[in-house]
Amino acid sequence: MRAHNWIDLNQDADTGIETLRAHFEGHAYDPHWHDSYLVGVTEQGVQQFNCRRTRHDSVPGQVFLLEPGEIHDGHAPTVDGFTYRMLYLDPHWLEREICSVFEEAPAHHQLSFARTLANDPRLALATSQAFHSLHHSELRIVRQSALDQLLERLTGQLYWRMRYRDDPRLPRVAHKARDYLHAHLHQDIGMNELALACGVDRFRLSRAFKSAFGLAPHAYLVQLRLTRARRLLAKGEQPAAVAMALGFADQSHLGRWFVRAYGLTPAAYRKRCSNLPDS
Repeated sequence: MRAHNWIDLNQDADTGIETLRAHFEGHAYDPHWHDSYLVGVTEQGVQQFNCRRTRHDSVPGQVFLLEPGEIHDGHAPTVDGFTYRMLYLDPHWLEREICSVFEEAPAHHQLSFARTLANDPRLALATSQAFHSLHHSELRIVRQSALDQLLERLTGQLYWRMRYRDDPRLPRVAHKARDYLHAHLHQDIGMNELALACGVDRFRLSRAFKSAFGLAPHAYLVQLRLTRARRLLAKGEQPAAVAMALGFADQSHLGRWFVRAYGLTPAAYRKRCSNLPDS
């Protein structure tokens, strides 16, 4: 991490919600995704990122909203960098909690954000207040009240989207390759093996996959492993064990990819989420 970049991360014990406040100058992180809903506010500077095939420039006071699996990156286009605060909301927690203030989910639907950037001062305030109460471990009743206010404000940005088993907009071969990667994420998969499983040559597979998901198959596999690594590290698993379990060559190999995606080392992430010492 560059000398002027910093990350302050915490995790709420009751909800499992991660809270992060960070500052980056220049390149922040490579394209990656999370298995959480991300709700954040830009505090200072311009936060530039690509998501949904569009470049976004988030400025102070704007709220950025990302769904699980949405690929995004991060960059500071101005010399003073950018600072932001963000909440990582577990999908199961969000769907359960939102039902008390939002319409009941139709069958086979999932929550989706209507837009990636929102100009909503009340949502920005609710996001900041929820962040502060969780990040600084306020009284439980204060934390819950702040989250309730956030959920009420979020309803203006949410809708129920049909949960596709196979998205008809994407090539079937890309779906088949993605399913194969999920089923074999712990293995050392080669492109020839993946292409054989999908019934096409590897060049056509690579083009279809990148067109569908925005990443080449090898990059998608790395990101898939990183999301699993995040989950295991947050539970207190040791980085070396996580690297071995997920098919990374060693702990340093996991570390290099983890820093590029999230801006901090696996050990630092584990310590801040679990409060467990290194063994």
